[in-house]
Amino acid sequence: MQIVDLLLAILHHFLVFSLAGILAAELVLVRPGLAGQNLGLLGRIDGAYGGVAMAVVVVGVGRVVFGLKGWEYYVGNHAFWGKMVAFVIVGLLSIRPTMRIIAWRRSGTGAVPQAEILAVRSWIKGEVAFLALVLVFAAAMARGIGA
Repeated sequence: MQIVDLLLAILHHFLVFSLAGILAAELVLVRPGLAGQNLGLLGRIDGAYGGVAMAVVVVGVGRVVFGLKGWEYYVGNHAFWGKMVAFVIVGLLSIRPTMRIIAWRRSGTGAVPQAEILAVRSWIKGEVAFLALVLVFAAAMARGIGA
């Protein structure tokens, strides 16, 4: 059981940090002058973001169900619920950028208007801020804070 708990923890951390890296890549690409090849790359990266986010959820559920602490530890922990709320907010904030990226790719007009780029960058920055909050709650929870 300990090895399952360890493997799930490692995979969960790897996925969350991958999510942070993907958000950083999106911030790098979503800038004035976005067009062509970079727009296609952005679409693929955003698709990977969705897949990694889903994997974070699946592995996280695995940790709750199969982890050594038991599900009771998690459902009674306020830091856990803060982490869940922050992660849901990250997911909700990601909807607008994804919808805009899809629309930009479908339009085929070339360069994306700067005002739209700035708006999407703001949404992505919000995602980054709430993902940071997820990490804060995770660190608190790991130390028994919120139980």
